[in-house]
Amino acid sequence: MAEVLSSNLGYPRIGEKREWKKALEQFWAGKISKDVFLATVKKLRLSYLKKQKDLGVDLIPVGDFSLYDHVLDTAVLFGLIPDRFNKGDKKIPLETYFSIARGDKEAEASEMTKWFNTNYHYIVPEISNKTRPFITENRLLTLFNEAKNELDIIAKPVIVGPVTLLRLSKGYDRDHFRPLLESLIPLYVRVFNELKDAGAEWVQIDEPVLVGTLSQEDLEVFRETYRSIRNGVRGLKLLLQTYFEAIDGYEEIIKLPVDGIGLDFVDGREANLSLLQTAGFPKDKVLAAGVIDGRNVWKTDLAATFDLLSKLLGYVGGKDKLFVSPSSNLLHVPVTVRNEASLDPLLKNALSFADEKLTETVTLVKGLNSGKAAIEADIRKSRDDLQALQQSDHRNNKNVQRELRHLGSELPSRPGSFRLRRQIQKDAFQLPILPTTTIGSFPQTPEVRQARRNLRKGEWSEEQYNQFIKDETGKWIKIQENIGVDVLVHGEFERNDMVEYFGEKLAGFAFTRFGWVQSYGSRCVKPPLIFGDVAWQKPITVKESAYAQSLTKLPVKGMLTGPVTIYNWSFVRNDISQADVFNQIALALKKEVHALEEADIRMIQVDEPALREGLPLKEKKKAGYLHDAVYAFRLATSFVNNDTQVHTHMCYSEFDEIIEAIDALDTDVISIEAARSHGEIISTFEDFKYEKGIGLGVYDIHSPRIPSVDEIKSYAERALQVLDPKLFWINPDCGLKTRKPEEAIPALKNMVEAAHEVRKELESKIGK
Repeated sequence: MAEVLSSNLGYPRIGEKREWKKALEQFWAGKISKDVFLATVKKLRLSYLKKQKDLGVDLIPVGDFSLYDHVLDTAVLFGLIPDRFNKGDKKIPLETYFSIARGDKEAEASEMTKWFNTNYHYIVPEISNKTRPFITENRLLTLFNEAKNELDIIAKPVIVGPVTLLRLSKGYDRDHFRPLLESLIPLYVRVFNELKDAGAEWVQIDEPVLVGTLSQEDLEVFRETYRSIRNGVRGLKLLLQTYFEAIDGYEEIIKLPVDGIGLDFVDGREANLSLLQTAGFPKDKVLAAGVIDGRNVWKTDLAATFDLLSKLLGYVGGKDKLFVSPSSNLLHVPVTVRNEASLDPLLKNALSFADEKLTETVTLVKGLNSGKAAIEADIRKSRDDLQALQQSDHRNNKNVQRELRHLGSELPSRPGSFRLRRQIQKDAFQLPILPTTTIGSFPQTPEVRQARRNLRKGEWSEEQYNQFIKDETGKWIKIQENIGVDVLVHGEFERNDMVEYFGEKLAGFAFTRFGWVQSYGSRCVKPPLIFGDVAWQKPITVKESAYAQSLTKLPVKGMLTGPVTIYNWSFVRNDISQADVFNQIALALKKEVHALEEADIRMIQVDEPALREGLPLKEKKKAGYLHDAVYAFRLATSFVNNDTQVHTHMCYSEFDEIIEAIDALDTDVISIEAARSHGEIISTFEDFKYEKGIGLGVYDIHSPRIPSVDEIKSYAERALQVLDPKLFWINPDCGLKTRKPEEAIPALKNMVEAAHEVRKELESKIGK
């Protein structure tokens, strides 16, 4: 009897309590051997597969697990190794794999950037025109056989598709795209045929570039690619998987010679549903319906989703032509709600993490196969839990809602133009040309983390903890002065995370204990839950900033996280508009900025590193998002006095398409990552004349290597070919939280020395 099947697109790698992260970092630190490390991660990998099997998932993925990043895995599989790491190995050593991601003493790491509009970072493959792909090792085959032999699972291998892989790569001329693609396709065919011979039934080919804006040429590329793959692969079913939005070129894509197409009915729900209604769906293909939100943490309304799936059944050729799945890989959500014993039951009952989402998926499949009555109890519970939260006081703060109603439609504006502010601030701060600063955080040493644990466990009093923070702050103020940094920061030693710290002090936020997700490599973050109306309650940063300023005559920046980043790096309620949440956070931060200004903190940095990552994937939606983002930032900052210098910081994104919005923020100084992407951002300023203060990062802080003075000078000198020296600042790419003191201090010394050398060369030309 034909039945609907449940399918998973990918499972979190990190483990319920970050066991994966801990194993990685122990291996990198030399605390465990390679054999112990590989045995540990294999045990984790198998436990994830067994869990999915026990939950009742029909199509369980392999290849989603990674030792660092799935895009890097795919690049390495096909021998797409940057020249500086290529030692001619047919099988890429583990050490080389990690060096590509992290850098080593001899070579810089590959660029890292955001995975579409998420907070996950992938390693950008580097390909030259002369690159000749080859199969280093069919890791998918190894992982498939592992699942089959050890757990009796006929898994669904998952791989980044060839078009997406090349579109996300860099280093080659665009006229070499077709030749590179033609050389890759036979390798994909070989990988797939080896999987078929091992007993695989389905393979999931991820092509998320299909949700962007496609040209006719792009559609022709997909036609040719999948025609070639289909001609070379027989007896293996191909699932073309998309996510994060509705697909472009729908009528062309559904004609591709594949056996199934995965569509997102969460982020792309209305558009994808409309496409099905107007153009239909092929009766000979499976529709893999992503109906469970793979990127947010709220429980699914099972009644509404069951109705949607029932409607989708009407467009396909039978129950055996429908898969039910999450809308994306579940690496974007935490592992399980089960461990969150301290959460308010009102909130906990409304949450769904990866394990719970798979349970919801299986439940819906049960209802479709056995009848709605079989899941009525589950449907009632999901609706009751969601309604209880919706009707709570948390989501009905009358003061916040009144403030929102009184906002105008015009962009808030600073009292004076940038030209006026610049002169006032120049007189006030008396900074040298090419002033040096850092982005905000300093190393979170084991001692700093232990102090936080001591406070949390009650082993230290508030007084002991506060004294420790004062001592750390004083030590690093002195270090900065001794190095010769011009504008200082207090170091953020009191902060566990740049978003969580603020959320803990604002109404409308809640926090999990084990709600970790992977950001990049072993770097995991624990996003707050914005579950209610956001409101400022009391000063958040004033005490630490004012104390640091009291220790020095040099300016100390007050450090805040901006409204758009707080939104994009949180799990956010989905019952009101994005713009309303932006503005709720901005109104709260406005009160904090005012409190800093009242405490005579005259430089205030409001960081927006996540502004770009929230950019919609569809062109027609981008202008609205950017307007709302700029409005919220200016709502939080534009009221300050002309002699208060507003800074912001952004990192690890493609900035060229939002440069006008960056300019519209109307900050006095912006710092942007440049070194990790090897200075490519500089070309943006050849085309766009940016006339406000700007610092382009002169070294990559995510690599443990210490850059030389000459290397740092080269970045600064290249930037100064297109930027006004009188407006240029020198700073690292990002905060130094993840670095050790023995890495951070020498790097900063080299940065300051490089700045002095470039400054001397400039002063003779433009005057002091």
